[in-house]
Formats: sequence, C-alpha cells, structure tokens
Amino acid sequence: MKCRHCKATLSHIFIDLGSSPPSNSYLTSKTIKQAEKWYPLKVFACESCWLVQTEDFVGAEEMFSKDYAYYSSYSSSWLKHAENYMNSMIDRLKLDGKSNVIEVASNDGYLLQFTKKNNIPCFGIEPTQNTAEVAQQKGIEIIQDFFGVTLAKKLKAQSRQADLMIANNVLAHVPDINDFVKGFSILLNEDGVVTFEFPHILNLVEKKQFDTIYHEHYSYLSLLSVNSILEYNGLSIFDVNELNTHGGSLRVFAQRSDIRSHKVSDAVFKVHEREIKSKLNTIDFYTNFQKKSENIKFKLLSFLISAKAKNQTVIAYGAAAKGSTILNYSGIRSDLIPFVVDKNPNKSGKFMPGSRIPIIDECIIRKIKPKYIIILPWNLKSEIEDQLSYIREWDGNFVVAIPELMIF
Repeated sequence: MKCRHCKATLSHIFIDLGSSPPSNSYLTSKTIKQAEKWYPLKVFACESCWLVQTEDFVGAEEMFSKDYAYYSSYSSSWLKHAENYMNSMIDRLKLDGKSNVIEVASNDGYLLQFTKKNNIPCFGIEPTQNTAEVAQQKGIEIIQDFFGVTLAKKLKAQSRQADLMIANNVLAHVPDINDFVKGFSILLNEDGVVTFEFPHILNLVEKKQFDTIYHEHYSYLSLLSVNSILEYNGLSIFDVNELNTHGGSLRVFAQRSDIRSHKVSDAVFKVHEREIKSKLNTIDFYTNFQKKSENIKFKLLSFLISAKAKNQTVIAYGAAAKGSTILNYSGIRSDLIPFVVDKNPNKSGKFMPGSRIPIIDECIIRKIKPKYIIILPWNLKSEIEDQLSYIREWDGNFVVAIPELMIF
C-alpha cells in the first residue's frame, strides 16, 4: 500500500483491530436477517510524511450514504462549541452581510444555523442525503456532493468563492486527501481563511484512544502531517488552537500559500515543538500502541464477565462510531451488554453493526434500573453523566473504559 498523501510505501503497522463492518452501518429489523460486510481494520504509519492511515478497503460512497446516521445536533456540548466558534470567527475576520461562508461536511446544519442567525451569507456542502435534508429544513442552502477539486472549480466558475471555509472533523474522513485539500486553495478568496478541526494523534496515543479508529476515519492527524498535506496543496498554516473536543483536537487556520497575508503565530511553533519533543517524527512514537489497546480490551471484558457472574445489569450509552470499534474489537455481544441506549431517534430501533446489540430509547433506563452504564462516547462523559444523573437514585454507576477502566 502507498501513502495516500506522499505515495511512499507503507510497512509499519500502527495497530491491527481485526475486522468489522463500517462503524455507522447500523442494522434495521430487515437487514439484521442478512449478512454484513466485514472489512479489515489495519492502520499504518507513513515513515516519510508521518500520516497515519487505514488500509483501503471501503469506499466513501458506501460509508457516507443516504442512511448515514450521525447527526451533529444531538450533542448539546457540540452545538455550544459550534456557536462559540462562529462568534469568534465573525469577530476575528470581521464577517458581515457581504461575506461568504462555506462549510464542508455541514451535516445537519448544526454550525451554519449560527452563521445564518447573524445574517451572514453561507451554504454547506454535504454528501449524505438525510443530514442534508435536515439542514435544508432549517433554511440553509446545501450542495449535496463530495467536496474536491472538481466541485471547487465548478463553484469558483459561479463566483461562489469564500472568505471563510470550515471543515470540522472531516479531514480524517476523506480517502483522497490531496484532492480534498486542493479544493480549498481553489475556492478561497485571496484573503480567505480555512479552518480544519481534527482529533490530534498525540492525544490518541498518549490517552490510548484506539476506539477513535474506524473505517470512516481514513487518516489520523498531527500538525506535522497536516502541514505537509496543506503546503503540498497550496495552503499555509498560520495559527493553531488546541481544543478539548473529541478527546483533544487541533484547529488549524490556513491561508493561500500564494498570498500569505496572515503572520504565523507563536502557537504554531509551540505545537510543532511539542510534537517533535514527543517524537512524532520518529517510528518509536508509533510503536507498542497495539499492546496498550489489548490491555484495555481485556480489562473491559473482565469487568463485564464479573458483573455477569454477579447478575448485575450492565448496559451501554451512546451508539457512537467509537462504540462500534470497542465492541467489535473486544468481541462483546448482547449476552454481556443487552442493549445500547441513544437519544437520537434515527438510531433507536436499530442494531449496532457487527455486535448486533439493539439500540433502544433512553426511557428503558428507569424501567430496568441498571447497576452500570458504560459510556461509549467518553468524550461526552460529563454531558451524559449530567443527562443520566437520575441513576444515582438506585445507586447506579457509570463506567468508561478509556484510557483506563473507571467506575464512578
């Protein structure tokens, strides 16, 4: 296999999580009677540009289909994050009614609703039909397509260039990362800015977040690798924010390389220095992650087996993609976790891919009063703990498995 960015031959295996179906390919009462497509989930580290990436098996069109079940608006903390971001960008870039904002992978309009609220012209680009329709119901213009050079040139020909382009948690989701990034350099105005947010692989490794690895995430990113990708495709990083979202993320600010009107901030040098100090530019950093992940799996299985022996009910909360990864990698089925609760009605009544554990509405919790609730999307731990605080009425406990098994 060749690196999807620099085309170097890949040989170093970062982690091998066996095989599983795509993590958002939820089963219905009809499809559960059919066979699922399972694909290897193996990740390599490129020793040339340091891009960490999955082995290619699943096409984007198959994973990001019209039935795609991830809706950004079901997380209140993520909505607040989006609103704060938009307000800060309006102030920083002096956006107004004469500006144009484009969000790539705009999902259900979770962010552009705040752009529209401020009377700033905007539109989204979103390939998944069901989320695009929800955004359109909010009065947001959506171009339903995959973004890349072809679409960027088409929009530029229509004089639809942007002063701000937004790409939150999508850079990891694209198989042809060069074509994707090149599109931004084409569609930006001369003084335009693009921001990319993505989970930082430094946190993934240090906090043992192996469950954030799944087929929809083609790449696992550092400032080092993203800088290489952006520079190759006509963009230059001039600022970076370190965020708490998704277990620790980076937000990079980039401009067109042929303009470079923004001065490079000290924050860029600071994060770069920390990555070098942590040896992200050496193969040592990408070694032994497999063993750490196996230890987490074994501790979780031991807990579930022990609870089963004591007739203690354990359920899970959050039918998230990271939940699919840990359930399938650990071989957990409904005999250990009878169901997963999720407040997203688009997931309720379906089944987790691979493990085939039923997904049920939250009202079941008060009925069965479980002893333990495993929070699968640990990045939303505080939000979910507040939401389900009523389990303390019967001395219920929460559990997270990553970075260490914790009962609280």
